Amino acid sequence: MSDKMDKTVVVVLERLVKHPVYKKYIKRKKKYAIHDEQNSARTGDTVRFMEARPMSKSKRWRLIEIIDRAK
Repeated sequence: MSDKMDKTVVVVLERLVKHPVYKKYIKRKKKYAIHDEQNSARTGDTVRFMEARPMSKSKRWRLIEIIDRAK
């Protein structure tokens, strides 16, 4: 989603959740601030990340690899 910060990228994780009453699928989004030591990830990339020690108030995740580059 965003790569404007130094050594940090913001990733959006989307998932589909079924509504309990109406049985319709709804998109739910969550943002994660991820530590990127080499500043290698760019906006539009598909990445894999894992939980890590707290590095700041909002950064508790670490970039493992870039799966797919944006075109």
